Amino acid sequence: MSRLAIFGYGSLASPESAALSLGRPVEPETVVRMRGWRRRWNAYRDNAAVEKTFALGDGTVPPYVVGLNIERDAACEGANGVLIEVTEAEVERLDLRELRYDRVEVSADVVAQGAGRPGFDEVIMYTAKAVHRMVEAPPGAIVIAEYVRTVEAAFAALGPGQLELFQRTTDPPPVEPSEATLVADRIPEGNPRRW
Repeated sequence: MSRLAIFGYGSLASPESAALSLGRPVEPETVVRMRGWRRRWNAYRDNAAVEKTFALGDGTVPPYVVGLNIERDAACEGANGVLIEVTEAEVERLDLRELRYDRVEVSADVVAQGAGRPGFDEVIMYTAKAVHRMVEAPPGAIVIAEYVRTVEAAFAALGPGQLELFQRTTDPPPVEPSEATLVADRIPEGNPRRW
């Protein structure tokens, strides 16, 4: 039977976030790097028109929320992250969670950290659809500070040097992270999106 894994390069590197998305307890299988890929804060969404709306402390609803993405970059030393074994049914759940991202097959780009090779037949990850990628942050866009903290804590927990490698292989956010509160949650039934 073939084994399938997803590469978690952002919030899915957090076992808690991955567990919410997959509906089961999750422990990352393997810490790896993705050769020729770099993380960027360039995935954006219309904050008022999508399934979750966030507001700043003063009640202002920012027009856009910016999130992490991963893109090909031959000059990058290779973004780090985790492989999590998934089933085909769980991939369907992830497709719903990552509705602004395309699923791509990246098995050939996986580089193991340390000894051995990951034992997966196929590795997938999600990269932002062209319509949801930005060249520069639109006016009023925010990066949610809690999201940044969650991702950085997940990489710090992966072991020595992993947070530093995350920072080296990730462009800085285009705007200063902002404290924001979820004010509307319209996630459709079956969609496990949590941020």
